[in-house]
Amino acid sequence: MKGNWPEGRMRAARVTGIGQTDLASVPVPSPEPGTALVRTRQAGICGTDLEILHGTSAFLQDGRITFPHVFGHEWYGEVVAHADGVPEGAPALGSLVVGRTMVPCGACARCHAGRPQMCPALRETGLYGLQGGAADYVRMPVHALTPLPESLPEPAGALIEPAVSVVEAFERARLTGDDRVAVIGTGTMGLLAVQYARRYADQVHAVGIDQAGLDLALACGADAAHHADQAPEGACSLIVEASGAASAFTAALRLAERGARIALVGVAREPVAFVAGELSLQGVDVLGIQHGISHYDRTVALFERGILDAAPLVAEVFPAESVSAAFALLESGRSGPPKILLDFGGR
Repeated sequence: MKGNWPEGRMRAARVTGIGQTDLASVPVPSPEPGTALVRTRQAGICGTDLEILHGTSAFLQDGRITFPHVFGHEWYGEVVAHADGVPEGAPALGSLVVGRTMVPCGACARCHAGRPQMCPALRETGLYGLQGGAADYVRMPVHALTPLPESLPEPAGALIEPAVSVVEAFERARLTGDDRVAVIGTGTMGLLAVQYARRYADQVHAVGIDQAGLDLALACGADAAHHADQAPEGACSLIVEASGAASAFTAALRLAERGARIALVGVAREPVAFVAGELSLQGVDVLGIQHGISHYDRTVALFERGILDAAPLVAEVFPAESVSAAFALLESGRSGPPKILLDFGGR
């Protein structure tokens, strides 16, 4: 073992029941072969965490989450200890890292086929199988940690995780410099998609229902911003649906020109009616974007180069003790910057 692996207890932000949170004292995770202990600096909370709080999460309904639950799948921190069995080349003690959400086994047929998201033994940090990052310390397999440069602006570390799915969306949709892109939704993923597309696409249109969010999309590089019921029909070759609203899928179909690609990043939970044959008649590709598990290194570089910028997306940073206030702000909705962070002071 390398480094001083702390013992005793630590603080952990938890959802303890429907509508209930606390900051509890829990045991520091003990060493396991091949793992590192990371001291958390900041953790983001998002709509997925809100679903856990409301009791509507699919992971709660199928039993993969039980209360009390230490959440936090958007987080970063500093490596403080290595357990035995950590391979050469692992992130060094004292280095900054971002923890990956999806942690596959790496040994099954699907992992070997390059489809780790489909791993039957998949665990997801802060969701099921692995403790979340909203705690003083997180134990992680070292292969699920991505190094961060010291020069990375502080808020960026906690936004790497949502950004990797945006990168995956544009990769699978084969973004080109000729594309006219529409991004539906002005939350964290939508604004990150606007920032990415402004660099690589011909045009970027933001579509949403919150005027402050649309204004922020313009500040993030959108060429135009449209209220959802005023967006130009049949005008875009690539649409990224990042709102998670069921109605946004049919809105994406209206925005699509013949032969367009639609990348679904948002996760809608309600059924929606549409004429399936139109997908064939119009030659539209619909892509379900699960996660960008292979894009962490690339996404870190995008933030480092300034192509992606976390600063304008952060609404407020709460101390860990204010977890209930942080959820209350997220729950009440927002007008403007979408991201809320918890600070664990791991510096």
